[in-house]
Amino acid sequence: MANISKRRTGELVRELFKILLAQPEGMRAVDALAALASCITMTEHEAGEYETGGRRFEKIVRFGTVAPVKAGWMIKDKGVWTVTSEGEAALQAFPDPEQFTHAARALYKKWKSAQPEPAGDEESDELTESSATITLEEAEEMAWAEIEAYLAATPPYDFQELVAALLKAMGYHVSWIAPPGKDGGVDIIAYNDPLGTRPPRIKVQVKRNANSPRIDVMGLRSFMAVLADGDVGLFVALSGFTKDADYEARQSHRRVSLIDARRLLELWTTHYAQLDDGARARLPLKPVWFLVGDK
Repeated sequence: MANISKRRTGELVRELFKILLAQPEGMRAVDALAALASCITMTEHEAGEYETGGRRFEKIVRFGTVAPVKAGWMIKDKGVWTVTSEGEAALQAFPDPEQFTHAARALYKKWKSAQPEPAGDEESDELTESSATITLEEAEEMAWAEIEAYLAATPPYDFQELVAALLKAMGYHVSWIAPPGKDGGVDIIAYNDPLGTRPPRIKVQVKRNANSPRIDVMGLRSFMAVLADGDVGLFVALSGFTKDADYEARQSHRRVSLIDARRLLELWTTHYAQLDDGARARLPLKPVWFLVGDK
């Protein structure tokens, strides 16, 4: 990365921020990098290939985002990148690319100094830490893309069974799973006890709609309409939900939890040990450990 100046790093990351700000719901890293590549002119070094394969450009940009992430200007979550309000403010406050990079690195060093057991030269720590971070984030993105594709290809009623299996692993008692056909807006009904004597009744709607638009307010309200007093609603949708729908769920007097693909995966991994073998076969996972700290 020594061939990349602070000014060039700032130019690339600032352009990336502009692209991400046009997508407030977030953007897949691979799409954001492709969009950035299409709107800038790469240097010969950036366009070059590593001996092990792969264009330098993508690694350079990822390296450049390490400090902004630690500065709180940017969030990376399972392959989706978003710019925070602090990042948007920084874009306005530091129009000069070199100043932008300097400010981000200053906040990175502040973050680094607050970590336990700081060791070694600051600059070498930054390079080592960023290298490990980049390796990890690329691996996470690849793993998440495979999991997302697997879930998207799961037959709808198998996906419904997967959600029911998760509820059972979490300690709930599933009393009903909708058979093929019209379900009246409810796919699963569950309770806190086997006889259903302890409230609340849990109604679940499941949508395996990974490649569809996010669920909006109207879609959420249609589900909330089937919730009676005392019911709790779970809306599971691989596509996720718009910000307006999320706000509606939080403000509504009806208790509704929204579960997108990321949240579903978090719950699945958290309760993986409680799943039986048949349930695990619906989404089999294996943890992999990476060394990310410096010694």
